[in-house]
Amino acid sequence: MYVIDEETNSISKIRKCSFKDLNYGEREHLQEWIAKEPNSLGEELLIIQKEFSGFSETNERLDLLALDKFGNLVIIENKLDDSGTDVTWQVIKYASYCSNLSKQEIIQIYQKYLGYVGVAEEKLSEFFNKDISEIELNKGANSQRLFLVAANFRKEVTSSVIWLLNYNLRIKCFKVTPYKLQEKIFLNFEQIIPMLDAGDYTIRMTTKKQEETQEEEIIKQSQIVRQKFWTAFLVYANGRSNLFINNSYSSENWLAKGIGLSGVNLNLVISKKSCRTEIYISIGSKELNKKVFDLFFVKKDEIETAFGDELIWERKDDKISCRIKSEIELNCYEEDNWNEAFDFLINTSQRLDTAIKKTITEISKVIKQF
Repeated sequence: MYVIDEETNSISKIRKCSFKDLNYGEREHLQEWIAKEPNSLGEELLIIQKEFSGFSETNERLDLLALDKFGNLVIIENKLDDSGTDVTWQVIKYASYCSNLSKQEIIQIYQKYLGYVGVAEEKLSEFFNKDISEIELNKGANSQRLFLVAANFRKEVTSSVIWLLNYNLRIKCFKVTPYKLQEKIFLNFEQIIPMLDAGDYTIRMTTKKQEETQEEEIIKQSQIVRQKFWTAFLVYANGRSNLFINNSYSSENWLAKGIGLSGVNLNLVISKKSCRTEIYISIGSKELNKKVFDLFFVKKDEIETAFGDELIWERKDDKISCRIKSEIELNCYEEDNWNEAFDFLINTSQRLDTAIKKTITEISKVIKQF
């Protein structure tokens, strides 16, 4: 770091120091500086406690506890000239201890920090610019953020932090360096992990990887639920309907039944939003599918009368396939809803199969002319 002398149009180097050389301590100096100016860590933070020790069955203390603008807890661990080798594990422990703190507990912690010089709810409302009832604090199992501050970081620490970033742990390292020029002391905070220039890219890549992992897990869990659903459905349908007697268990969200015309199936479809029985038309080309749909539609009144209710007719001119369906709103991924879904699917599939039998025979003859 240099200082500019405008009179001589020159620069002079400012001497880099250590905290030890300057007789500065961790708690009485570095911790106090950050507590009084938390924005030195690159964003708006609200310090809610110092030397926090409110952990059950342990006497450990974290240096500073803060909140960011999104209501996430920020655990700040300070070291002086050397980060040591165990600071990563230390701050992870603190994050785990804080992960279960409720909104009310956080307010109480902050009130103890304020003492008689302020009301926690009012200070929080001012910081978040919201009514206290609208503020969400410490939401999510891994929403906690970890800040490590030191003059120098050992390789063991930087290596472990970079590795943890790949697993969506929200952790930053700040290198803090004191400088001296004559009788003045300067302090520089530099975010070194993730590097500011690469920070957005690193965060995007980490988020993308995490989202992909979450998507894979969601898909896997959905497949398990669907297989359980169709297994239970086929058992439930046994003796109630013969339509799906030859179907095997599926992990898809649909179960298909041929009804005498290639490319036209009777489908049962489930999702988290709905449950439906449909005639799905996907014979070949878009043009052919629309012609077949139109042949069904000519018989709309006759089919609906035989079905006993109105149907939803989806020609879907912008799509290749078409469908005719009966649908209800129901979360089929909730096991409590399964019996209702089973009854609906069995009832509507039998009625729809009966309602289109005559039309299917007629279309089978006409389609040969196309």
